[in-house]
Amino acid sequence: MTACAPPDPGSDQASAVAPVEPDTRADAAPRGEAGQEAPPADHRRRARRWPRRALLVVAGAIVVAAGYYLVGLYQVWHSARSDEARPADAIVVLGAAQYDGRPSPVLAARLDHALLLWKAGYAPRIVVTGGKRPGDRFTEATASADYLIARGVPDGAILREVQGTTTWESLAATARILRNRGLDSVLVVYDPYHSLRARETARELGLDAHASPSLTSPMSGWSEWKHMFREAAGVGLARFIGYRRLLQLSG
Repeated sequence: MTACAPPDPGSDQASAVAPVEPDTRADAAPRGEAGQEAPPADHRRRARRWPRRALLVVAGAIVVAAGYYLVGLYQVWHSARSDEARPADAIVVLGAAQYDGRPSPVLAARLDHALLLWKAGYAPRIVVTGGKRPGDRFTEATASADYLIARGVPDGAILREVQGTTTWESLAATARILRNRGLDSVLVVYDPYHSLRARETARELGLDAHASPSLTSPMSGWSEWKHMFREAAGVGLARFIGYRRLLQLSG
């Protein structure tokens, strides 16, 4: 038999059987399983980095939202402790519960404050607001008017809004009543925690409004603070969507 000569190192045959040596270059791409190329290092770094960035974005949004809420809470608190009384066309008393024609303690406190403002000459007229609940014989406005008349306010100095069942509805009707008489500046009397919302609602409706909270309101202490926390959330949302839209969403 003829002996086979070893292949010439430079021949094609030698190239076909030559072992493949590993690529040891520093810039060689790493290989994964089954010889597939692994993702470049910068891709791996970006993949590790995006969850951290997402967490930072979420944390930042929470901080901004919390700051916005705290600013609103401070404004609610400050408005509750501030009396903006000044000369106006009318004093507006927002309604509250009445018991068969007798104002509840909350409503009586608002009416007493309005009476003081009227006697001090801040406005020549008082607007009392509020409709009635199912089964009631009297509207809140009627009970309020009777209370003021019994304390010396002439019936001719009282305007009645007898349909509203919410702050927005009562103030919207009040704005129409006053505009029909060529009037637009008002002092809004409400519980302290609700003063900011009432003032901003009246301004949204086109009234030149300032708040004069009832400082003898029976709402105080932790009960008042719970209302302030809720008010701050409501005011913050309404500043984006409007108070009418807020009423539609909250019912």
